[in-house]
Amino acid sequence: MNVVILAAGQGKRMHSDLPKVLHRLAGRPLLAHVLDCARALGPARIAVVYGYGGEAVREAIGDATLAWVKQEPQLGTGHALQQALPALAQSAHTLVLYGDVPLTRAETLRELIGAAADGMALLTVALDDPSGYGRIVREGGAVKRIVEEKDASPAERAIREVNTGIMALPTKRLAGWLSSLRNDNAQREYYLTDIVALAVKEGVPVRAVQPGAPWETLGVNSKGQLAELERAHQRLVAGRLLEAGVSLADPARIDVRGRLECGRDVAIDVNCVFEGDVALGDRVSVGAHCVLRNVRIDADTRIEPFCHLEESSIGQRCRVGPYARFRPGVRLAEDVHIGNFVEVKASEIGAGSKANHLSYIGDTTIGRKVNVGAGTITCNYDGANKHRTVIEDDVFIGSDTQLVAPVRVGRGATLGAGTTLTEDAPPGRLTISRVRQFSIAAWRRPEKKK
Repeated sequence: MNVVILAAGQGKRMHSDLPKVLHRLAGRPLLAHVLDCARALGPARIAVVYGYGGEAVREAIGDATLAWVKQEPQLGTGHALQQALPALAQSAHTLVLYGDVPLTRAETLRELIGAAADGMALLTVALDDPSGYGRIVREGGAVKRIVEEKDASPAERAIREVNTGIMALPTKRLAGWLSSLRNDNAQREYYLTDIVALAVKEGVPVRAVQPGAPWETLGVNSKGQLAELERAHQRLVAGRLLEAGVSLADPARIDVRGRLECGRDVAIDVNCVFEGDVALGDRVSVGAHCVLRNVRIDADTRIEPFCHLEESSIGQRCRVGPYARFRPGVRLAEDVHIGNFVEVKASEIGAGSKANHLSYIGDTTIGRKVNVGAGTITCNYDGANKHRTVIEDDVFIGSDTQLVAPVRVGRGATLGAGTTLTEDAPPGRLTISRVRQFSIAAWRRPEKKK
């Protein structure tokens, strides 16, 4: 089987310089969703016809195994498929998909391909409001032709069964059919839909297949339609999570922009966003308004509300947040507490350690059972290079401490509050760095000038 994806359109109603097929749904380009569906069918060849935006489409997808066919100028869908003909195996059927129709299921396309075994098959759908679509004209129940809305008569415009554009057809007949197309229509374009009448004239069987749901056939021509499909997609994702036993506080308020894997008894509160690959272990709970990107969280860990975590791994029975931020490279062992307004970056934190308040931990290795006091900062950047801080097991760090890297705090050491550590602190001892406290009797607070 060949698959041809028509993706050359500009999408003027999007009011954007970005090619239409590169606008994002669930965090990925529309065209990427169509390619995923096409690959699930196991075709011998996939050709993508591109045009508007030029090489930007190829570069965004970055798949050299595809046959990329440039359509320039863009003279209609029939002309687009004609450009792809040299890339197709003539002995196989060809499935035509569209780069701006992202939610079609592979199961529906398999049924369509089966219906085209000895001829041609069209994916059609009945809509309450068919405005803007080509109508399926039948005679005696059999499909005879497709008429575009701008060329339809009033009676034809009353037809509710519409063409989705998706079709499967015999490749060996395409050259003859496409060369017979004319552009004497309202758009002055070569319509691919006109080959249906040519197939009927030659006695080729033409069958219609309907999808399981209308959203499978919906395309994107405006930002409003893109938003509608985004919600349709997220409803599907939420439904699958609920069926798998995940507790969603509100299925209408979750966004999965990648892959979300959940264990048993996972609970997700409202307005959470999951991007990239996220894995939640058994009994993990995620509080409201969290953003997780490429994160793995092990069993029995609680993520409090308003956390932003990316490129991190979190062990069992941890507690994170609220208002915590993890930048890439964070690794927490089990039973770690990271509290409110704590930022962690490129650091490993050992079992049972805590940083509960208002701290920055960057490029740091922290051992087991370490207490990091409020307001502690690891000064990892000297203006040109990053340096590492090492804090060994059982260390207590007092509040408002600065650790100027590179520096090491020995096992069991204590740093007094307000310490600025510029040299290694020996193990098992109290290290303090601050001036002796004194008061100035004659000092007066400044007054505002009148």
